[in-house]
Amino acid sequence: MALSGMRGLSVFISDVRNCQNKEQERLRVDKELGNVRTRFKNEKGLSPYEKKKYVWKMLYIYMLGYDVDFGHMEAVSLISAPKYPEKQVGYIVTACLLNENHDFLRLAINTVRNDIIGRNETFQCLALTLVGNIGGREFAESLAADVQKLLISSSCRPLVRKKAALCLLRLYRKNPDVVNVDGWADRMAQLLDERDLGVLTSSMSLLVALVSNNHEAYWSCLPKCVKTLERLARNQDIPQEYTYYGIPSPWLQVKTMRALQYFPTVEDPNTRRSLFEVLQRILMGTDVVKNVNKNNASHAVLFEALALVMHLDAEKEMMSQCVALLGKFIAVREPNIRYLGLENMTRMLMVTDVQDIIKRHQAQIITSLKDPDISIRRRALDLLYGMCDVSNAKDIVEELLQYLSSADFAMREELSLKAAILAEKFAPDLSWYVDVILQLIDKAGDFVSDDIWFRVVQFVTNNEDLQSYAAAKAREYLTKPAIHETMVKVSAYILGEYGHLLARRPGYSPKELFTIIHEKHPTVSTSTIPILLSSYAKILMHTQPPEPELQNQIWTIFNKYESCIDVEIQQRSAEYFALSRKGASLMDILAEMPKFPERQSALIRKAEDAEVDTAEQSAIKLRAQQQMSTALVVTDQRPPNGMPAQPSIGPLSLVKVPSETVDSNPGDQGLTHPNGVVYKEDPQPPSQDIIGDLLGTLSIEGPPGAVAQSPQNATYEAEGAPSAADAAALVPVGEESGSVQPIGNINERFYALCLKDSGVLYEDPNIQIGIKAEWRAHQGRLVLFLGNKNTASLGSVQALILPPTHLKMELSLVPETIPPRAQVQCPLEVMNLRPSRDVAVLDFSYKFGPTMVNVKLRLPAVLNKFLQPITVSPEEFFPQWRSLSGPPLKLQEVVRGVRPLPLPEMANLFNTYRLTVCPGLDPNPNNLVASTTFYSETTRAMLCLVRIETDPADRTQLRMTVASGDPTLTFELKEFIKEQLVSIPTAPQRPQGPAAPPPPVAQITAPPPAASQDPGALLAGLL
Repeated sequence: MALSGMRGLSVFISDVRNCQNKEQERLRVDKELGNVRTRFKNEKGLSPYEKKKYVWKMLYIYMLGYDVDFGHMEAVSLISAPKYPEKQVGYIVTACLLNENHDFLRLAINTVRNDIIGRNETFQCLALTLVGNIGGREFAESLAADVQKLLISSSCRPLVRKKAALCLLRLYRKNPDVVNVDGWADRMAQLLDERDLGVLTSSMSLLVALVSNNHEAYWSCLPKCVKTLERLARNQDIPQEYTYYGIPSPWLQVKTMRALQYFPTVEDPNTRRSLFEVLQRILMGTDVVKNVNKNNASHAVLFEALALVMHLDAEKEMMSQCVALLGKFIAVREPNIRYLGLENMTRMLMVTDVQDIIKRHQAQIITSLKDPDISIRRRALDLLYGMCDVSNAKDIVEELLQYLSSADFAMREELSLKAAILAEKFAPDLSWYVDVILQLIDKAGDFVSDDIWFRVVQFVTNNEDLQSYAAAKAREYLTKPAIHETMVKVSAYILGEYGHLLARRPGYSPKELFTIIHEKHPTVSTSTIPILLSSYAKILMHTQPPEPELQNQIWTIFNKYESCIDVEIQQRSAEYFALSRKGASLMDILAEMPKFPERQSALIRKAEDAEVDTAEQSAIKLRAQQQMSTALVVTDQRPPNGMPAQPSIGPLSLVKVPSETVDSNPGDQGLTHPNGVVYKEDPQPPSQDIIGDLLGTLSIEGPPGAVAQSPQNATYEAEGAPSAADAAALVPVGEESGSVQPIGNINERFYALCLKDSGVLYEDPNIQIGIKAEWRAHQGRLVLFLGNKNTASLGSVQALILPPTHLKMELSLVPETIPPRAQVQCPLEVMNLRPSRDVAVLDFSYKFGPTMVNVKLRLPAVLNKFLQPITVSPEEFFPQWRSLSGPPLKLQEVVRGVRPLPLPEMANLFNTYRLTVCPGLDPNPNNLVASTTFYSETTRAMLCLVRIETDPADRTQLRMTVASGDPTLTFELKEFIKEQLVSIPTAPQRPQGPAAPPPPVAQITAPPPAASQDPGALLAGLL
């Protein structure tokens, strides 16, 4: 900033810097703001120099972190100044203070356009910089054509053209329609012949965005990209200013290779050969040096080249060369280089078949597992997990078990999970698998999830040869003086089921087994006692005839817990005591567990769901991640004017739910395995048991105060003629000699807008009403487009919003007259105060000639517009589900009369309404679990969880459970989902919406005029 000559500004900055504390600084800033505000009120007396000085002060105050809620108009007005100093200030301050949705920016669009199409290059650069920084959709629609002309102009200097390329990139990301694919592809190819590297680099950034959306239109650019790479790799005609530590324009190399990765393949043999020669040169010419800056640049190029090699599915020889190079990297001292080497080696492992080559570096990878940097240790763990197979499984799992004792707490859960999965997938024999899992539990019991010991129980149950061995190992661990409670659970269960197989060995008599198990009883929590009781009952069952002493000891325990406050323990004790008095018939009732049906391991599903920041996931979704990261670089996340920023949805940090514990429900849990005995007729698997506990059954009608509300069922009509509601929308008053009929189905239009954010709400021969909407958190902004389709004016235009109590809506002034063939825009601000399914109504009327038409239309500001999809992992889902223990926060209802839908279609329906279906949370393939976040002023961000249980034998009914931290929200969301499931329209393309209000009514006092010759064309370009 050129501040020379501005004494007042310099003095103010010095005063602020000399303040002793924050309070003094605030007082000085408030004083200055008051002075600036006073001077702006007397704007007529301000000279351009003074206005520029005060605007600079505003910007400095804003940069200090203080709110500046005035003076925006003065900053924007400086853009129109004829002299450079004032215009520069206007552009800089406007770009800093305003976001793309600020109303004042509309006032500057014409001035900015005049600067862009003008002859003054300095002014062009200022204007392009402003548009490139804050340009939104309105800028894109108004200025994109002029920016394109600058970019392809041969008379413009490179300085202006490279700014034009980046400006067009910003506008394209805001509105892809501004670039016409048919007309731009050839020009894009011509831009890649540019000799100036500045323009070429900017153009390549634009190309990356274009091909990420539609690569097929830009095939002509592919050979040009390869030629650019050849030019850079051979250092041909590269100016010194674009050479960074001896590397020719590393940024352009990275962008070019990124663009090539969006093309599916390179078919031309000459082009492919040239490309591989360039990649070979990059691979051979990259090494680790002492200069950090050169390392960073060369490695950026190298790793992008590796990604391109993987994408092109290169020959095995080149793949081997890549792995060898990465092997050098993981052995150097520099931690950043080791990290990149491990991550890219993992990507190569997941994308290509180089497992045998990577195994050569197994020792070095295991060494990285002990690195001081936890991020390197995580990448090493990912790589070991991915490269494991039958040949090296024993070595890798033993290393993981050995490392488990010294691993950070942050890694132990992931480490345990992956070790358990590898042991299961590649076990040379099942006894080794049992040894590994028991060692895991022994060394890291706090970090071993229930799924792991559930899985070993399934293996032992399904393999008779393993049962006696597992029982012997369980007894061995139980004799240790101090073991983890999870070990007590699994050992007690196995000994209860299979301890009798070892009865002939010394130390395995029923009484000795009971004594060993019961010794751990004082050390366990309430959740483990049911398993111990089940083991006691099983031991007693296998002791026939029973030993009186052992029987009395166990009966005493059962009697003791018959009055326990915990319902689960109380029920088990009472039932086991009653069953054990049956004598020999106990053998039939508590018979040995049946085999489990074969199914996919819950551990593998859990590992897939838990992959959040691993190289494995980035390898599988490499292309998608690159496209997403590109889009996030410059996407403006600032909220619209006057709207608060939307909170980021992290791992449930935004959830408001009570932290109550879940009481056991005997009706839900019963006697389930492996937490207890399952009767012979009910072979329930362990994985289903925990889901059954967490997604337990509850039955209620609704929250207090919400029960009296009756659900409003939407009315759906047969496709074709207007529905009954549409026919009633325009009803004549008095003597009728004609009628104005709506064009199209009003209900269908409304339901369509419930799912999308732009479209036509209403149309008749005289007018077309369109809507474009943006939704952010609990606020929304709609724009009503009122288009006059006739060659005569529409008069007496009135629009009145009839909002429900839960919405706060403000409609800007609607003009009384709409000129012929013209369109007016009326912004409508919406704020959601609390959850409700009620619908706002637009009461709209107009007069055409002697005809007065009045129509009431539902507005698509509905419940699902304030939902934000969120994917919840099992670690996040189950604690929340437990904490929402019952009514009124968790409601359940059996819904009948559901239109039969295949499960994938029901999942798509949920996703359409912004309810994210989370696969893998429920082991039952006939069930769905979904999550979303609801925003309102009272609830702010509130997590909502939904479970749908379907009956394969009867698809017309299902059981639905909805949970959230707000009773009203739970009830409203439950009713909303029920309406969508019950009232699905017969036509597949007709979307659903919330409940319909009473039929709209229109009033006509005279016959309508003839329809326009071009109906419906007015908003075609806008919507």
